Amino acid sequence: MAANCDICGKGPTFGNNVSHAHNKTKRRWNPNLQAVRAIKNGQVKKIRACSRCIRSGAVVKAA
Repeated sequence: MAANCDICGKGPTFGNNVSHAHNKTKRRWNPNLQAVRAIKNGQVKKIRACSRCIRSGAVVKAA
């Protein structure tokens, strides 16, 4: 399953782990996705939203 926010589309960013010996291996930072029951297009749906969208009020939670 893709690690993307259903609201803003934020996805993983990529970079390197860097050891003390300066060896580099690939890694990725995933967004902080939360499963939320939200109102989307007038219907209650389960979406995966990042914590920033939830905090900013872009997600209207369903009761």
